Amino acid sequence: MSDTILRMRGITKTFPGVKALQDVNLEVRRGEIHSICGENGAGKSTLMKVLSGVYPHGTYEGDIEYEGDICRFSGIRDSEHRGIVIIHQELALASNLSIAENIFLGNEQAKRGWIDWNKTNAAADALLRRVGLGERSVTPVIELGVGKQQLVEIAKALSKEVKLLILDEPTAALNDEDSAHLLDLLRGLRDEGITCVIISHKLNEVMGISDRVTILRDGKTIWTEDTANLTEEKIISGMVGRDMDHRYPEHTPTIGAEALRIENWTVYSPTQPDRALVRDVNLTLRRGEIVGLAGLMGAGRTELAMSVFGRSYGLNISGRLIKDGKEIKARSVREAINHGIAYATEDRKRYGLNLIEDIKRNVSAAGLSKLASGGWVDGNEERRVADEYRASMNIKAPSVEAVVGKLSGGNQQKVVLSKWIFTDPDVLILDEPTRGIDVGAKYEIYTIINRLADEGKAILVISSELPELLGICDRIYTLSAGRITGEVPRAEATQESLMTLMTKEVQEVAP
Repeated sequence: MSDTILRMRGITKTFPGVKALQDVNLEVRRGEIHSICGENGAGKSTLMKVLSGVYPHGTYEGDIEYEGDICRFSGIRDSEHRGIVIIHQELALASNLSIAENIFLGNEQAKRGWIDWNKTNAAADALLRRVGLGERSVTPVIELGVGKQQLVEIAKALSKEVKLLILDEPTAALNDEDSAHLLDLLRGLRDEGITCVIISHKLNEVMGISDRVTILRDGKTIWTEDTANLTEEKIISGMVGRDMDHRYPEHTPTIGAEALRIENWTVYSPTQPDRALVRDVNLTLRRGEIVGLAGLMGAGRTELAMSVFGRSYGLNISGRLIKDGKEIKARSVREAINHGIAYATEDRKRYGLNLIEDIKRNVSAAGLSKLASGGWVDGNEERRVADEYRASMNIKAPSVEAVVGKLSGGNQQKVVLSKWIFTDPDVLILDEPTRGIDVGAKYEIYTIINRLADEGKAILVISSELPELLGICDRIYTLSAGRITGEVPRAEATQESLMTLMTKEVQEVAP
């Protein structure tokens, strides 16, 4: 049997106005973990959709040779029958069905037209043990966290006797513990002889788990190399086409007067009204300054940001907001915007964008009053504004009529930023602004953040990546269990000192 399980040769895929893939070649060895890296829009997901039949034969040029046969898949079922299974970044589970029902959905364990539930649940339980998930197969998927849902997807793939498993950003939404468990599982599958192809932006994980890496750039294959011969710097250089000795742009701040002061801010849970998620928080933001907010999952970072932004999260919120020396009331999102406060959510696809609308409508969404006269929006002015942001933010799209849901993650994030910059805020809160985007797009986002600070805006950046906060922030607050535990100038901050403050135990005070 050949050591090579897959060869994709000369794959070219064109969308209206865009050549997503151009003469791409990929070779995957049997029983290896093979990572595909590249900037957002490089063609990684498109290539895997060609392989799995999402884009059927006839919609692309080139050949797919799998286990020695030329394959012409007309859909996902065709590829699954050959043992090729893809798990997309957006998990495709029916939340109100049980784990077992999800695992065998479309592949029901039936006898004479009736589903054999004993057989279904028993088989699902065996698969759950195999992936290390302790839940019972009758548990509804809606009760599972994202990490466990990812394991259900893998169990579903194993039920189809997978030989080649494709995972698109499998750890993008997972915490460190869930990510480590998933990567250990993939190593175990490799030991069983299952071949894995992974798309990932997390280069430390790529280096830690992959046998080989293929780089795509601008829809073309750049190179394939054994991981033993690679460094993160070489991967980055291949992805962006240039050396990135400095992942963060140089920036000298010009810090001005205080723009916003948050005093004694306390927020209670909307589902557990007696539980304080944020307790007596005090922090300041100055014009021209980039301030970081660091904290572990559950520390209350997003809850703090959303509650400040028009009380869009939480109950029994108390405390004061002092803007430019005067106390303000921001009891709704509209009031917050009118006071010059903007918030870019961490979940851009769910809360930050209308994915079925175009760039133009998304950019104008939060500032329609600036484009309206007599209750009517000036369409020409809306298009002109969107075109300006498309140019200034370097949004890669054929026009402002392009549907946002079809843009890469980095370009979607630029649309989110454009929407809020258009409201002309004095204070801009950015929650995980580079989550799920590649290093090249991250650099562009950092440059935009620096430019906004240079324009005199006060910026608060929430990030789970400590190197990011150290790379772009002038000052960093740490949050633990809803309380501020430290305030550190960048010059004095290290990952170790921040982590110490982030894990600092805080004494609970009775309400």
